[in-house]
Amino acid sequence: MQTVRCGVANAPTGALRIYHVAGDLAGAGGTKRRKPVTGSSDAYRIRRYGTQSHQYGEYWLGRTGALVILIHGGYWREKYRLDLMHPMAADLQARGYSVWNVEYRPMDIAGGGWPGTFEDVASAVDAAVDLDPGAIDPERIGLIGHSAGGQLALWVAGRAERSPITPVDDASAAAAGQFACRVTPKVVVSLAGVCDLAAAARLGLSGGAVLELLGGGPGDRPEVYAQADPMSAGPLTVSQLIVHGTADEDVPYELSRRYALNAGERAALVTLPETDHFDLIDPASAAWDRIMRELVPLLPA
Repeated sequence: MQTVRCGVANAPTGALRIYHVAGDLAGAGGTKRRKPVTGSSDAYRIRRYGTQSHQYGEYWLGRTGALVILIHGGYWREKYRLDLMHPMAADLQARGYSVWNVEYRPMDIAGGGWPGTFEDVASAVDAAVDLDPGAIDPERIGLIGHSAGGQLALWVAGRAERSPITPVDDASAAAAGQFACRVTPKVVVSLAGVCDLAAAARLGLSGGAVLELLGGGPGDRPEVYAQADPMSAGPLTVSQLIVHGTADEDVPYELSRRYALNAGERAALVTLPETDHFDLIDPASAAWDRIMRELVPLLPA
């Protein structure tokens, strides 16, 4: 596989790192696939981080102390669940990582949307420190989110650097007060993430999903977008890998490109030509091999 830097050969320190991947990722005819690693229900244990039906995750025990937290996508809707990430979880576990594959309340059930969906993800991430204290190194935790999960991963990584959640009732106010940001991730990876909520709302992606998630558009609820949209956070201090395929028909590549340009020196944009939305979560794809080559130096197993 050939990798070249685009437009940053003589860039000063702090410039956006942009990687353009060519070769065996270019098109179906050139995509190399290997046998996928798959898991079974005895590969993980269910752990709850709250009392609601969606407030749970799967703990896949690894060997090395490093933990990857997985946040699935599906445009924040209930019909998409954490089993989307099972092949990834099994592959990561086989590489030595422990995995915390989390579920959360989607926007189309009671308590989901803003801020419930976000509160759940924050609580699930913080619960990682109590999963298996003797087996997990709290200094070696990374986040990987796909699609809507990419947005949630970036949001939760930056929550210590932004304003608190705006509570909508007494219960959410109490929950927000408990978020002590117990986990500081070593790296956050957005795979085809909805990284620009305001742009996604204007484009009406997935039938107006962002409008439903946040209760209106950027002009209607500017204070909510200021807290929920990764584009509003400004540069984060955590390392970020922003990965997107140019053949993605579900989430436009431009959302990741715009985010990465805004994200500062700790973000690297990895552009995968002719790679679609789901190649990025397929361990049998060359795209996944590329993602792992970027991840491992930042979060060794």
